[in-house]
Amino acid sequence: MTAPPGTEARTGPGGAGAKARPAPGTVGEAPAESDASVVRRSLTDPDVFAELFHRYADDIHRYVARRLGAEAADDLMAETFVVAFQQRRRYDLARSEARPWLYGIATNLVGGHRRAEARRLRAMSRAAAPDGRGAEGEPLADRVAARVSAEGARGALAGALAALPARYRDVLLVVAWGDLDYAEAAEALGVPVGTVRSRLHRARKRVRAALGGTDPTRTEDVQEGAEHG
Repeated sequence: MTAPPGTEARTGPGGAGAKARPAPGTVGEAPAESDASVVRRSLTDPDVFAELFHRYADDIHRYVARRLGAEAADDLMAETFVVAFQQRRRYDLARSEARPWLYGIATNLVGGHRRAEARRLRAMSRAAAPDGRGAEGEPLADRVAARVSAEGARGALAGALAALPARYRDVLLVVAWGDLDYAEAAEALGVPVGTVRSRLHRARKRVRAALGGTDPTRTEDVQEGAEHG
């Protein structure tokens, strides 16, 4: 996999447990250049595009690792930025932040591994021991654990995610693990905001039913009533 100019393709940037880089907007005390400006300048100076890699590679790697595992994440993270670089002339420069665009590309790439993702989730569900620890310490189990009140629910969560239709799982996970709001999720997935709300509501309803009322994918800033819009 050849990385965009200047990105120096690396394996697992920071690893699946690495901390996210500071959000664009501040670098120390100085305002950072917007993502849109970076993309614009990269049209004439391709090496500039590496800045988006430095800003978001760790986040994209974590997201893909949670869905497909760390080994697959290494390749798909790099491929996400290759695709973004190739498509940068089509980027809407009116959108100052590129996160939704990049998560959309990554989610599309994950879509090419639907069967592998479902197999992985089902295997995690079967492998979940009574103490809540997966047989191989998979990233999903490790990271969701802090948000599950009953540790034994980890296997049930993996099973619930595996049972979701792909379109529901994409919306749920790009919001829960990509930390996108409704509008950003809609941009990333290329669907209306109303569709995001509807699919998210249905996905969470199924997860709660599978986990006896628990929803470890919920972000604290999302209100139940808003999901029905």
